[in-house]
Amino acid sequence: CECHHGSGSTTDRCWEGRVRRISSHLNPVFFLFPVLSGSDGGPCRRTDCGRGRQCVLLEATGRAECVCQEKCRPTFVPVCGSDGRFYENHCEVYRTACVQKRRIYVVHSKDCFFKGDTCTMAEYNKLKTMLLDMQPKGLGGRVKNVKRNMDQKRALVDTMFKYLDVNRDGSLGSDELISIKEHLEDSLLECTMQDLLRYDDYNNDGHLTLHEFYTAFQVVQLSLAEDQRVSVSVVTVGLSTVLSCAIQGTLRPPIIWKRNGIILNFLDLEDINDFGDDGSLYITKVTTIHMGNYSCHAYGYEELYQTHVLQVNVPPVILVYPETQAQEPGVSASLHCHADGIPDPNILWLKNGMDLQPRPSKQLSLIANGSELYIGSVRYEDTGAYTCIAKNEVGVDEDISSLFVEDSARKTLANILWREEGLSVGNMFYVFSDEGITVLQPSECEIRRHIKRTERIVASYEEMCPKSEGVSPQHCAWSSAVSVRDKYIYVTQPLQKRLLVIDTQAQKVVQAVETDPFPVKLLYDKSHDQVWVLSWGSMQKSHPTLQVIPQASVGEVHHTIRTPFQRVDDFFIPPTNLIITHVRFGFIFLKSEPAVHKIDLETFHRVKTISLKNYSCVPVSMAYTHLSGFYFIQCRSPSRDPSSAQPQLLIDSVTDTVIGPNLNITGQPYVSPDGRLIVTPDRQHGKVRVQTVSFQGVLGLSRELDTTLHVSDVVFQPSFTESNQYTMVAVSGSDTDLLFSDLASGKSEVLRSLKEPLSPHSWPWGSSNRVLVSSGLFGRYLVTPSAESLFVLNGKQKTPHCEVSDIKRGNTVVWVGEV
Repeated sequence: CECHHGSGSTTDRCWEGRVRRISSHLNPVFFLFPVLSGSDGGPCRRTDCGRGRQCVLLEATGRAECVCQEKCRPTFVPVCGSDGRFYENHCEVYRTACVQKRRIYVVHSKDCFFKGDTCTMAEYNKLKTMLLDMQPKGLGGRVKNVKRNMDQKRALVDTMFKYLDVNRDGSLGSDELISIKEHLEDSLLECTMQDLLRYDDYNNDGHLTLHEFYTAFQVVQLSLAEDQRVSVSVVTVGLSTVLSCAIQGTLRPPIIWKRNGIILNFLDLEDINDFGDDGSLYITKVTTIHMGNYSCHAYGYEELYQTHVLQVNVPPVILVYPETQAQEPGVSASLHCHADGIPDPNILWLKNGMDLQPRPSKQLSLIANGSELYIGSVRYEDTGAYTCIAKNEVGVDEDISSLFVEDSARKTLANILWREEGLSVGNMFYVFSDEGITVLQPSECEIRRHIKRTERIVASYEEMCPKSEGVSPQHCAWSSAVSVRDKYIYVTQPLQKRLLVIDTQAQKVVQAVETDPFPVKLLYDKSHDQVWVLSWGSMQKSHPTLQVIPQASVGEVHHTIRTPFQRVDDFFIPPTNLIITHVRFGFIFLKSEPAVHKIDLETFHRVKTISLKNYSCVPVSMAYTHLSGFYFIQCRSPSRDPSSAQPQLLIDSVTDTVIGPNLNITGQPYVSPDGRLIVTPDRQHGKVRVQTVSFQGVLGLSRELDTTLHVSDVVFQPSFTESNQYTMVAVSGSDTDLLFSDLASGKSEVLRSLKEPLSPHSWPWGSSNRVLVSSGLFGRYLVTPSAESLFVLNGKQKTPHCEVSDIKRGNTVVWVGEV
């Protein structure tokens, strides 16, 4: 038998006889037998008494006899009889006909449901509302029509139950329910207290338990075990996961899930699209943006919620440098291994496949938790293949750095590759100044090549920097440059309505690509091998456009494609790293519009618009961390007064929804390459605020650095003493100061002798009138220009390394090299 009961109605699929299923080699066959007396039925097996009657055995004779059915199964399938009466089920109709010895049959009419002692569901609900609002003796004085929360409602129903339960047996019988009839208004006598039994006595035992009483009055009872209020889930990136809500209870409403205060249930999300019949949250193909806190609660009952902390683990990914090096005996050598992963990987080294566990010595030592293998004075026997292995609890990765120790007179292939290609072409700063392009090798402060402004472009034979109308004397004007896979450099010439392509192998300008007027900003989208170009149209930014150069690293004649976006004020494309190697979406800001527009980087189509109107925020700049997927939006100050600056806004990239202000932090945000650190120089409060993102996706304020530095640019340099840590380097745009700050300890040092930078008036192409460029993941050098020269800094020692003179307005710098 299969019976289903619900509030206010009951459907019964129980047979009044017994069903026996007989399996055979043929189709299953079902037989219906009458209810029999005795264990084997006896004579009743052959007696069919009909509906409303049952067979019994007479003790005296042992014969079978049909009598009226003593009682029916306690099921509630309300029907009308031909006598106009209401019956609880079909059986009651025919049993009554037998007892009264008259013909009564079921009629398909609902008239009897609305007569005399019966009531509709609407009237029944009015009865229950009246019972809640009435004030009989013992219920205490309560003001009518006061909106009660569920706790108040439960207390009222508890009190009502105790009042009605005269015999204190924990259930309400028919006689106890009649006792309250005198308190009901005449207008509601279509429904009686007996209807409580008829509609909500689920086990049909003629009594209402407190549980059934709760159900009748829709008292929701929810519970959550104390040890389940916070649940931590750990899942490996790329897999699926299910978060189950532990809130239980009677009449539990649908489960609502939130992330960062945003309801997920009604959003059409790509990876969170199924909440399950039991209210579980399904996330398919988990990535690092999904880490963070999720909460679940029953609809309408937000005060009781469960928090799910989702940590996404990532197997290690490593990068070694150099892949090959050749050294002479007696010199030092360093082998570097950078590993990203969640949790932080442990690093160990093998030499020619054998464990390498060096004891602390001048000859061989491990630095920064194994990130650097340092050999103080190399010998011939140090030649070998050094394998770096990074391992965490979800995976392992390895790569080889080869060391050849040989005399410089022996011109082996390794020696040639290391000394000629490695030093002459790669690992250089390209500095774009008034006089042309300077190729600088930082360790020796050596100018390897100077491309003069009058030098000819290979493809067109034009001068690299022709004289522009109204510009005197002739000089080169640059605004932005990007390295494209270390093969090419793209650099804009805003006054020439074009950009130049430089071949880093030949160290020559090989092509000029025409653009819309005043190209001022470039960004390389490594995921799609595209260079994005923002042009102003004029110095007044009257007709800004956004163009794209496809297949930027391919050796062919390049051209621009105009995107459909007009009035573009700026754009942002999230960076890639060892873990995040592909980016699908970028963002554009339109002039004076309080919104960011999400665009598909492959199709150039607008995906959606995220409004910032509720926060009166016109975006100026963005930053992004792939850990929990936070976007940081800098808002434009309503006036030139820094004290009126608005706080940053946070956007959740999972839902593309504004979370709200990022504390009270104002200014331009900068994010470390691993996504764990967010640094914001805050001019309004004279501080640099440092935030961290944990592996559980929690964003928190780590420290505040007091500084008077008017920050123009910020870079992150990997720590030389600790793995997975960074030093922040910030340079001033108004004086000669430069700040080194160890973000793990908060210790800071200031250099004060870098000469005056370009004035903001002399650099109209952006907010950074003094740039700061580092020499890659494994490099120790940084460069920053002054108005008349260029400074090379040693980031490991935190000291000036050298000054290169006669480089005027060299505020466009790009690093090219494998490190």
